[in-house]
Amino acid sequence: MKYLITGGAGFVGSHLTRKLLEMNHEVVVIDNFYTSSPENVVHFKNSPNFELVQHDVTFPIEIEVDAIFNLACPASPIHYQKNPVETIKTNVLGAINMLGLAHKLEIPILQASTSEVYGDPAINPQPESYWGNVNPIGLRACYDEGKRTAETLFFDHHRQYGLDIKVARIFNTYGPTMSIDDGRVVSNFINQAITSKDITIYGDGSQTRSFCYVTDMVAGLIALMNMGPAFTGPINLGNPQEITMVELAKEILELTNSKSSLVFKELPSDDPKKRKPDISLAQKFLNWNPKTNLREGLEFTIEDFSARYGR
Repeated sequence: MKYLITGGAGFVGSHLTRKLLEMNHEVVVIDNFYTSSPENVVHFKNSPNFELVQHDVTFPIEIEVDAIFNLACPASPIHYQKNPVETIKTNVLGAINMLGLAHKLEIPILQASTSEVYGDPAINPQPESYWGNVNPIGLRACYDEGKRTAETLFFDHHRQYGLDIKVARIFNTYGPTMSIDDGRVVSNFINQAITSKDITIYGDGSQTRSFCYVTDMVAGLIALMNMGPAFTGPINLGNPQEITMVELAKEILELTNSKSSLVFKELPSDDPKKRKPDISLAQKFLNWNPKTNLREGLEFTIEDFSARYGR
């Protein structure tokens, strides 16, 4: 197979690229490097099965491939709120352009959606049947509503044109090669612990998240892509091991032997209080379960961060 991965130089995209190349597929990565870096995929350049194209998905592109993974979009609040108009354009115009390409080539296309479509959820855990609780005019709406609109576009193309679509709702993902400065909680806590800075916790630290190790996420995405055209999703991909922010901070402090202190600051606007996936559908239809527990995954991630800090 020859796969196109938009945003393939990003964190999840580069791990997906590696796995597909290991499986002897061809991979074309397109990325504009807004929040990613060519360094994430430069080690693939000598592979005859790899191609890197610098391109912005808000503009159409003509390329011959067998399937598309549409991952392009800034994924951390610090990045997607930096240029909210560009974020929603990437979500919406990027989806339109990639769906147009998939329609023209008559090939399957997978949308990397997000747990953020559930907003600040009123139920926990969140099943795919839950319609969410999203502020459509808040600071996070460029991402949350952008992804929700992309899902709408995917399902409209499926209903109107019979396009083979897959929609994965990705929950918090972490692991080696995360950007050190991406502003997400795992990278923030590890950075602060390693450099002996105060651990910054927003709110009282009782809000929860569920963290999925990146290789488990990649396995889920590939399993979803390999489902037949009758299976569209949306489907939750994430680790249902729920943890509070205070618990996460203490775990990272222990693993890094850091003496950093916990400092509490005001909770950002529309920050979800709970986040835990119901993965029953993924277990049933994809035969997928995350294999890496949080402590083990954090150890791998801390080792990677420490190496990049030269420690």
